[in-house]
Amino acid sequence: MPDHALGAFLRENRLFPSPASFQKQAHCKDASVYEKAAEDRLNFWAGFAEELFWFKKWDRILDWKLPDARWFVGGKTNLSYNCLDRHLRQRAEKTAILWEGEPGDERMLSYAELHREVCRFSNVLAKLGVKTGDRVTLYMPMVPELAIAMLACARLGAAHSVVFGGFSADALRDRINDSQSKVVVTADGGWRRGSILPLKASVDQALTAGPCVEKVVVYRRLGEKLPIEMKPGRDLEWQELMDQVPDACEAPPLDSETMLYLLYTSGTTGKPKGIVHTTGGTMVGCYATTRWIFDIHEEDVYWCTADIGWVTGHSYGVYGPLLNGATLLMYEGAPNHPDNDRFWALVEKYRVNIFYTAPTAIRTFMKWGEEFPKRHDLSSLRLLGSVGEPINPEAWIWYHRVIGQM
Repeated sequence: MPDHALGAFLRENRLFPSPASFQKQAHCKDASVYEKAAEDRLNFWAGFAEELFWFKKWDRILDWKLPDARWFVGGKTNLSYNCLDRHLRQRAEKTAILWEGEPGDERMLSYAELHREVCRFSNVLAKLGVKTGDRVTLYMPMVPELAIAMLACARLGAAHSVVFGGFSADALRDRINDSQSKVVVTADGGWRRGSILPLKASVDQALTAGPCVEKVVVYRRLGEKLPIEMKPGRDLEWQELMDQVPDACEAPPLDSETMLYLLYTSGTTGKPKGIVHTTGGTMVGCYATTRWIFDIHEEDVYWCTADIGWVTGHSYGVYGPLLNGATLLMYEGAPNHPDNDRFWALVEKYRVNIFYTAPTAIRTFMKWGEEFPKRHDLSSLRLLGSVGEPINPEAWIWYHRVIGQM
């Protein structure tokens, strides 16, 4: 078949307009936004930036000299402040994080509680000598403490490097050494499909050749279920450290170009490469795209299923929803434990309104069959998202029909 015929054969022309009720209350109501952005793209983004808090407004919106782009040049802000402090007047008692562990344990943190925990861990890091410009590696399960550690690093201006908890000790070592992290934050372990991931043991193995690390902070997720070795002088207990510091920590003004985080490529095509994301541009981009793409409203419960170890988990699992003052759901485990309906059980239990997952997961749900989502009331869902790779039409139609019930 010639190329032009193949292209015509694969072209998808079906349209699925959103209900009128959705369009009426949407933050972004029509496609004219693209024209407005094209007319004046710099002030388009500056408009979103002005909705956030700045200690000092920028002098220039953008300096772009390929390959480098510097956003909001001269501006002073703090991403942690914008995720937390900015909301305390109106949303102190609103739930910021709903969390469920794979075994079924639950926690809930209000914005005031999350702010307090972030301030405390910021003080812990500062007490360990972490300062603006330092790097901190985070190697943790999907627990609220991972988000707390990220926000604490952002508060101090120390770049975090989150390493996916499924990566090996060798992969962890490479990323620690390349980033020159002075502190590693980890947990004794985590849960995955009913089994324990021994994270602290992997850290110990990784640090056999890692002279840059001065301290390891260990959060006890599993406790007596997983005995661990603590190296005297290096390893410190999360809770003990938290008990020794005050609840308050002022968020300092940080330059817009302060490094927010390093995130490493997978390493499948060579040595992992650390990609730098800076504070101002990342903050504005996450805030704007989360607000418009996911149409987050005050009463919504939002769930991005991506592990925080991936860039989607950074942008749309933590920073984007918190910048918008949303309630986000975090889940520790797998979608098929104890059964293939775990995600749909969580949607029903927490009345999730916005659900964001990957095409690979959707195709897996299709293979498992419609019986699993049909066990649960999914009527709370208002918006479905897909991320990670292009989604094929068959998967999207199934997602739209079975999960969206359209």
